[in-house]
Amino acid sequence: MKKQEQVNTGKLKIIPLGGLGQIGMNITAFEYDDSIIVVDCGLSFPEDDMLGIDLVIPDITYLKDNIDKVKGFFITHGHEDHIGAIPYVLREINVPIYATKLTIGIIEHKLEEHDLLNKVKRKVVKYGQHINLGCFRVEFIKTNHSIQDAAALAIYSPAGIVVHTGDFKVDYTPVFGDAIDLARFGEIGKKGVLALLCDSTNAERPGFTMSEKTVGKTLENIFAEHSNSRIIVATFASNVDRVQQIINCADKYGRKVAIEGRSMVNIISIASELGYLSLPDNILIETDNLRNYPDEKTVIITTGSQGETMAALSRMASGAHRKVSIKPGDTIVFSSSPIPGNEKSVTGIINELMQRGADVISQDVHVSGHACREDIKLIYSLVNPKYSVPVHGEYKHLVAQAKIAEELGWDKDHIKILSAGDILAIDENGADVIGQAPVGNIMVDGLGVGDVGNIVIRDRQKLAEDGIIIVVMTLESGSGQVLAGPDIVSRGFVYVRNSESLMDEAQSVLNSTMEYCMDHNITDWGKIKNEIKDSLGDFVWKETKRRPMIMPIIMEV
Repeated sequence: MKKQEQVNTGKLKIIPLGGLGQIGMNITAFEYDDSIIVVDCGLSFPEDDMLGIDLVIPDITYLKDNIDKVKGFFITHGHEDHIGAIPYVLREINVPIYATKLTIGIIEHKLEEHDLLNKVKRKVVKYGQHINLGCFRVEFIKTNHSIQDAAALAIYSPAGIVVHTGDFKVDYTPVFGDAIDLARFGEIGKKGVLALLCDSTNAERPGFTMSEKTVGKTLENIFAEHSNSRIIVATFASNVDRVQQIINCADKYGRKVAIEGRSMVNIISIASELGYLSLPDNILIETDNLRNYPDEKTVIITTGSQGETMAALSRMASGAHRKVSIKPGDTIVFSSSPIPGNEKSVTGIINELMQRGADVISQDVHVSGHACREDIKLIYSLVNPKYSVPVHGEYKHLVAQAKIAEELGWDKDHIKILSAGDILAIDENGADVIGQAPVGNIMVDGLGVGDVGNIVIRDRQKLAEDGIIIVVMTLESGSGQVLAGPDIVSRGFVYVRNSESLMDEAQSVLNSTMEYCMDHNITDWGKIKNEIKDSLGDFVWKETKRRPMIMPIIMEV
């Protein structure tokens, strides 16, 4: 009996390792006693200043340091910002993954690409099912989102129940499956909920989020009005419901459908295999076969709605796509809204498409997958948590949700806006940040994971801004006399043919520096290199107000 009391006096630790203060890279650890479970394991895409970086994944040092406690990963849905880091993280922390059927299907495809399919345990969970791991019991609750099979999680711990909504919206008329299980949120709320971790992405937007079905009506109008042109629809690969509605419209208006973009092809094949997408017989055709049909009898569903440079739509817009070229009279539909930060790229693509004579439609062909203010209020009213912990979003989104909670009557002491890495210790008697877990961006460049850090990025920025000057020379072994050089090679600094006098002066500065070194018997390579960097750097700055990277290379014979 004593032991039971001791367990119940412990606090639950909530540790967001990413996904707060940013869009993407969602991952949160829940720790009680000797058990840790992790919710989601996402990536984010590189900022503009992360030159050459492909993906950014979370720093999981805290999980590695406590690897004996980590029991499993619970995934709320199959978007990249919630599953994208799994192949990288599971290499180091190989524990089972629990998720719904479609989510597991998408994860398995990722694991297969990384040759991890046979090494990682996966378990398909149904809504209403409970999973017991260590001190925790986790229940999956049906929600709606812009991908099917999204789930909220009720996490039962000895310190109390935590409800994590995942990304969600309230959709009473979803395209596929059932509406969000609001009744279950209410039932759990009646039991008494310690904390609610609620999606903040749309917390600034008033009203309710529109149903996905409303997009179907808009699409149908577009198909009816543009019966004489080829239609190309760009949307998120993962929005299976949107793809279903486009296919339904194509079928109704007697059009064949071609799929473009690797991620789109992957998701559609997984979703149709698992029964989440119903394809009329013979509606899909290969892109190569488009030429066998009149334009007004075809639809192309493609990736690239966010202006990504390598995506299919971008290549079509620039004329670099091997199979599809944009023609005057094409109708191109952007069935998505730009993610914050992508607006410029999207506008660039739209301009290019219009210059090729296409008709571009980008208004009212999208509804969000995230809850607006009134939907968030509904969840708060049903769950009625003791503490509000806003998650998923930039700082302004977290603050917007905190204001909603205040409007609903929560005081500031019971609203906890966290930063990534904060360790929030919470129970019935209080909630305080008691420490910091290491967090940060681990950059993936090609096959390298984490081998490009801030110093390398800084070098890349410097090279991109001011270029590089390489100084090459040969010294005699022993005496240290200059046998050849110093010669100057530059890249990205100035166009040498138009700057001969500048390069001649730079050569003179170098020669003087080497004479100085010889006269003062400076034979240490490090000192010679520093002298070259200082003198050449000062000269270049004075003449050009630029600071290129200066790299002396010394050979000895």
